[in-house]
Amino acid sequence: MAKITSLETISSEFGINPKELEKLDIIDTQLTVDTNLFIDPLLLPESKHEEINTGAATAYEQRFEFIIKLLAASKEKGDITWRKAEKLFNFSEVSWTCLGYSASVRGSGFGPELTSSTLETAAQIVALGITDIDFFMGLSLFEEGIGPDRISDMTTNIILSNLIDFTIRQNDQLKLPTKQFKIKDEIFCLPENPHSKDPLIFVPRDIVRDLPIASDWSDISRIARENEEYREKVSSGVGKVWATMSKKRKQALRDSALQSKEAFEQILDLLKDIPKTPYNFEGDRNGEAFWTRLKNIAEHYPLTISETTKNITNIEEAKKLVDTIILQFQDLIENKGIWKELWSDEKKPRREKAAQRLFFVIAYSYCQANNLDVTPEADTGNGPVDFKFSFGFNTRVVVEIKLSTNDLVSGYTKQLEIYKKAEDTKSGIYLVIDVGNIGQKYNEVQRMRREAIDVGKKTSTIYLVDGNRRESASKRK
Repeated sequence: MAKITSLETISSEFGINPKELEKLDIIDTQLTVDTNLFIDPLLLPESKHEEINTGAATAYEQRFEFIIKLLAASKEKGDITWRKAEKLFNFSEVSWTCLGYSASVRGSGFGPELTSSTLETAAQIVALGITDIDFFMGLSLFEEGIGPDRISDMTTNIILSNLIDFTIRQNDQLKLPTKQFKIKDEIFCLPENPHSKDPLIFVPRDIVRDLPIASDWSDISRIARENEEYREKVSSGVGKVWATMSKKRKQALRDSALQSKEAFEQILDLLKDIPKTPYNFEGDRNGEAFWTRLKNIAEHYPLTISETTKNITNIEEAKKLVDTIILQFQDLIENKGIWKELWSDEKKPRREKAAQRLFFVIAYSYCQANNLDVTPEADTGNGPVDFKFSFGFNTRVVVEIKLSTNDLVSGYTKQLEIYKKAEDTKSGIYLVIDVGNIGQKYNEVQRMRREAIDVGKKTSTIYLVDGNRRESASKRK
């Protein structure tokens, strides 16, 4: 599971105003762990940057046009034209953009087995008579192991020289120090990621999404349901391709799609119909960017932690310190206006990951401000334990955060208890943030905790934070 242990981004590492990066349309990526955004090939022609809308879009188009021609000309797997296509389809992971799902800024790429199986699927699609290069963005529907991050890797490989051109041009404005790097037998002067010692490649904000393509058959179904124009297509003839969404039926659905050119083209139509809009950094529903502006929150809302609390020697003292940080988090949300960070500009609560990031940045800020010899770790994925505070080798406190819109009972009774055991600690905290739709879920969790206490079981502490939207003072008058 990927962990965040540092908050360094391009702006904080190099002392740049984040607004300057925004003005230059550069993603303010994290430098020690991937930012969970992906380059979407469909957005390349829509970019406002010439390096992308002309150079990158053309490079992407030409690469796959050539691969399609080679696959169409190949008589059998392994012949000379097949080997040429395979060489063009060999996409290694490019970590220098700091995008993806990796535990660090280094990922895995395609690999020989995945390359081979994916090329076989591509050949089947070409054999149907499909020549539209955009079918490559839908390969995750057919191949296990291909998700948005690998589609992004594939695209990054092809347009790398164009991203380098973008980086060099924008760095003329930023004037970050550069080093010489040899990339594909050429020497480039680029900024360096000081944490990985790799080149740092800037990525435009207008070519990324949180999920650039439909990643499974249920996404196709969702797109079809949401788009009235395609309802009729789904219900007439092609509906069988995605009518059953169980994992057990995935292979049959795949086979059905690959047997019919018409069915595949209509799936391709659905994929293309996804609106060509990049990730909304202002609303930031997924919580990829907003939290970086709160890194210095301890300066604005100081919290002095007593010297006695800093000297952690046992689990009780550790728990007391974590409780202090959680109470400060609660005060910031409920009384200092930080509740706004739980909501997107669409007046919808941000996703649970955003709330987890918010807690992490606040905890991290107070640990640093008080010179504590403890660093919280945050899961970057969807792991059931979101935070671990470690005080030496044997003293750990785990914290799980849940939004009220999710399953509170399951989170408390299963996930936290399992992972307390996995982390070899007896101290856990369950932090519920109310953003609506809480109903009786919180009361049920409290009831289960009381019943466990009555029979002598050790239970996790539960906190409830009110993160609901507030009306402005003018509206309350």
